[in-house]
Amino acid sequence: MKIAILSRDASLYSSMRLLEAAKARGHEARVLDPTHCYMNITSMKPSIHYQGENLADYDAVIPRIGPSITFYGTAVLRQFEVMNTFCLNNSAAISRSRDKMASTQLLARKDIDLPITAFAHNPDNIDDLIAEVGGAPLVIKLVEGSQGIGVVLAETDNAARSVIQAFMGLNANIMVQEFIREARGSDIRCFVIGDKVVAAIKRQSREGEFRSNLHRGGTASVERLTPLERATAVRAAKIMGLDVCGVDLLRSNRGPLVIEVNSSPGLEGIEKATGKDIARLMIEFIEKSTGVKNKPAG
Repeated sequence: MKIAILSRDASLYSSMRLLEAAKARGHEARVLDPTHCYMNITSMKPSIHYQGENLADYDAVIPRIGPSITFYGTAVLRQFEVMNTFCLNNSAAISRSRDKMASTQLLARKDIDLPITAFAHNPDNIDDLIAEVGGAPLVIKLVEGSQGIGVVLAETDNAARSVIQAFMGLNANIMVQEFIREARGSDIRCFVIGDKVVAAIKRQSREGEFRSNLHRGGTASVERLTPLERATAVRAAKIMGLDVCGVDLLRSNRGPLVIEVNSSPGLEGIEKATGKDIARLMIEFIEKSTGVKNKPAG
């Protein structure tokens, strides 16, 4: 099978591991920068080109599309879909997951438990916004943020007003969420492939920091999930329409709360913490989905 890994950086851990896993399973694989692809959009013979090469003969695509190139990256992925190439996560699901407000509304509509979340555009609504989530301490998030960037913990109502006013002054779209104190600066990353959680880690924030993202200095350790946590993660992935994703949960006094569904979860932290070959499991899922059997290398 011929597999394209859409990534802007072939040297990233996740890109290298997927390339390695695909080749170990006997497949031909290659990392392609989606921003260097160009498309011929026609109903007669749609095509994608990369540095002058026609990419018509790929059997599967693994999208590793960063938030900064979501628009063009999903357009490239959509072109592969038009060409009937199997895509591990479709373009619509990725776009949906990148819109924090839309994904939060969708999950809530399907009765997935979430932290109490409020959203507003008009600065006149700030006090109501703070009251909706129970007052400070509360968490303020940029809708377009990722890896913990644009996430602020406001300890008091006055601090919350100042941060919200600052963000709104920049015409930024924000969400305000209740602070789950009992989580104690940790969350659970559940790595979902298909209808199964294949690995889970607890991410703990460093001292003096409430964000547990590994990019912010957090630490990771293997975590055992409860049946409800496992079922919640799988159901959230299904609702979002994602074959592969990272579902982030907070443990609260009222049960697991979903805080994010990441359509392009990193492999490094979870593979190193659990010792599991997540990249291989992703390639095996592609084999199962396409019906193409592997021919192990060597």
